[in-house]
Amino acid sequence: MNSFEENLQTLEKLTNDIKRPDISLEDALKDFEEGIKLAAGMEKQLNQIEAKVQILMNEPSPMTEENKPELDLFSDDSQVNGTRR
Repeated sequence: MNSFEENLQTLEKLTNDIKRPDISLEDALKDFEEGIKLAAGMEKQLNQIEAKVQILMNEPSPMTEENKPELDLFSDDSQVNGTRR
């Protein structure tokens, strides 16, 4: 899976493509559908990040080397929607 930043760039490109005056209705619809799917995946990523931040903010004790929180979302081995990042 692409990074959040890469997905955002793709979503911006799709948005700009849809705004083109010479785009066909079929191509605009295809770009719109792809954008909706991409935005839904990005929303899930943001929700996961927000949950991790909430966990970190509510840590009962200061973080130490022995007391590190689990941040699977940020590791290379994490999976989102069953696909590797």
